[in-house]
Amino acid sequence: MLERDFQAKVIKEIKSMLPGCFVLKCDGSNTPQGFPDILVIYQDKWAVLEFKRSEKERFSENGPRPNQEYYIERLGEMSFAKFIYPENKKEVLDELQQTFRA
Repeated sequence: MLERDFQAKVIKEIKSMLPGCFVLKCDGSNTPQGFPDILVIYQDKWAVLEFKRSEKERFSENGPRPNQEYYIERLGEMSFAKFIYPENKKEVLDELQQTFRA
């Protein structure tokens, strides 16, 4: 599955799971290099997700681009930030929902 197709599917799931949330795509034209792909805002909380096509891509030598690990770690300390790929999608979305419902 292409990353953009996976991303579109997950965004639909998030909007269904968290009615009224905002999901903003962060592209390279308005965010720092390596910033996560989407920002999710729900009530008084926010999260960012960095999409990968597969777990293999996430952990390969050609894995995360420079700064992606930094932003996931740093933003995760502030709120919620994760790498998401088909193999961990359920776990990440469950954790996201728990975080937003807390």
